[in-house]
Amino acid sequence: MARKNLLVICGGQSEEHDISLLSAGTVLRNLNPEKYNVKIVGITKTGRWLLVSGVGAIADGSWELSKIRAFLLPDASEKALLIRRPDGPVEHWPVDVVIPALHGRYGEDGTIQGLFELAQIPYVGCGVTASAVGMDKLYAKVLVNAIGVTQAPYVAFEKKELEDMDAACRKAESVLTYPMFVKPCDGGSSQGASRVPDRAALPAALKLAARYGTRVMAEENIFGRELECAVLDTPEGPKASGVGEILSAAEFYSFDAKYTNPASKTLTDPVLPEGKKEEIRDAAVRIFRTVGAKGLSRVDFFLENGTNRVIFNEINTFPGFTAISMYPKLWEAEGLPIPKLLDRLVENALER
Repeated sequence: MARKNLLVICGGQSEEHDISLLSAGTVLRNLNPEKYNVKIVGITKTGRWLLVSGVGAIADGSWELSKIRAFLLPDASEKALLIRRPDGPVEHWPVDVVIPALHGRYGEDGTIQGLFELAQIPYVGCGVTASAVGMDKLYAKVLVNAIGVTQAPYVAFEKKELEDMDAACRKAESVLTYPMFVKPCDGGSSQGASRVPDRAALPAALKLAARYGTRVMAEENIFGRELECAVLDTPEGPKASGVGEILSAAEFYSFDAKYTNPASKTLTDPVLPEGKKEEIRDAAVRIFRTVGAKGLSRVDFFLENGTNRVIFNEINTFPGFTAISMYPKLWEAEGLPIPKLLDRLVENALER
């Protein structure tokens, strides 16, 4: 079988730029060279598309010095990466499939997926609608509420509402009690999220969240265990992995707790009360289907202390592939190592 021309896109303009580079490194190190001809495009924080020479250039940051530009055009007759060198003609490199190893805004929110759709190039992961819904926590909550999955009470704010901070605080307090969580509706990696212990801390938390998203959400603080389930498309339909647990070194799984605190740990086979793993796995697949997800997603839950209620937190439509990321760890625990997992994801993209 001829090797496929596979394009990996990484970096991006979101706050999760650096995490995307880590994910891309893992992906690139685990792609089978006998199956794929690989090219890499890095998107800088300012939006420049550059041809990347290899995984080493990602690791040391030298890719941003590249003088070679590389673009995907929406023209469906091209279906190619256009490579423009400073002193040579434009090269057309046919693209069979794309892995957008991008997290956050402009990478996981349906925008770049729309470009792939216009160009009619197969790509790994969710489509435009599911990506947009998964990125926007408010829309995800509305859809998940329709299928009866329990979730935390919440209040949403437009940025303009924060101009009258006293009124915004009263609005949050009309539904929620302290402590509460405040986060951007369309952020990721816990960027801009805060645990708010009292009224005095609420205005600063709302302003911080507004820096990272178009809207802001205040949500009931759930005291419980943080659990995650990976979902993968298979020929028989979406399949859920086992359930993993986050043991955060901080009061919640913040950006720093995730990526810079070595005391944070993940478990791929935690002991849970009877029937709860099955309940979580079933809910994860139902949520995956409800938002119209394709390829892969990670669905996050809480197991509430005292009640053992399973409470939906959020769905991540292109979960991380870093060294500490739960999604590949959960599938590895199921006997599907990263190289085979990537093969499955590429096959799924091409089948669609």
